[in-house]
Amino acid sequence: SLRAVDLADIFETSVRTIYRDIQALSEAGVPIAGAPGQGYSLMEGYFLPPVSFTAEEAVALLMGADFIEQRLDADYSPVAEAAKRKIEAVLPEPVRAESMRVRETMRLLQAGEPVTSRKEKDYLGQIRRAILERRKIKFAYLKKYPETDGSRMNIREAAPYGLTLVQGNWTLVAHCDLRQDIRHFRLSRMTELAVLEEGFAMPAGFDLKRYQPPDDRNLRVVVRANPDIADKIAEATHFYMEEMEEREDGLRVTFRVRQPEELLPYILGWGGAVVVLEQESFRRQIQTEAENILNRY
Repeated sequence: SLRAVDLADIFETSVRTIYRDIQALSEAGVPIAGAPGQGYSLMEGYFLPPVSFTAEEAVALLMGADFIEQRLDADYSPVAEAAKRKIEAVLPEPVRAESMRVRETMRLLQAGEPVTSRKEKDYLGQIRRAILERRKIKFAYLKKYPETDGSRMNIREAAPYGLTLVQGNWTLVAHCDLRQDIRHFRLSRMTELAVLEEGFAMPAGFDLKRYQPPDDRNLRVVVRANPDIADKIAEATHFYMEEMEEREDGLRVTFRVRQPEELLPYILGWGGAVVVLEQESFRRQIQTEAENILNRY
């Protein structure tokens, strides 16, 4: 027999966690005997079923651990590495060899997506812990203002609700004290992050998995494009694109945006293969940018 305190020492966890795990095993039908002062023991002759994975299951777990190493904070990097070693250790040699062969045919790349920087990973860890501890955070945030062609740094205090990875950018979903509403903040635009002593209560019913931000893309931009770059347009701007229609004079592509400037780098990158039809103010802005580029050369 082993006492709960002995099991806690072996597995480097708390006695409370051992009690909870023993209860979960008992509820699952595992015949565990226990007596005060003597500890716990398994019924004689009973064996836990071995953990086994198919090659495909092992690939899913190992590549998931690769992703964790690349994208999460420093607390999870060694954990992911340790998890991979444990998974590989329990795999029979044929399954391990097959999973390795499958993994060699796939690779996680961030093509077209920003790499999570060291600062973002550090902030990710701090914010993640603040969410779990229900503590507010304070940070300086660089807010861009397309209509003024500028930006401004301001100080925010917020109750952090959750973190999402959107198109390679870690984004915080939080209730902003300044705006008195839920707002989204890119970690890459944050500086001077601090976790505050002030706590907060998560709103009843909030579920990050079901949360849908309001769609405030209310402006319409229409372009005529060369059909040869249809795939490129669809891949690069799928978030903004509303409709793509083939016409005699080329593709007619309709976008919905918050600010037309969100499309500026894409339009300039496609060069003469696209022409902005609407909005007129955006057409003039493209023309001005093209003239500036020409003048520099």
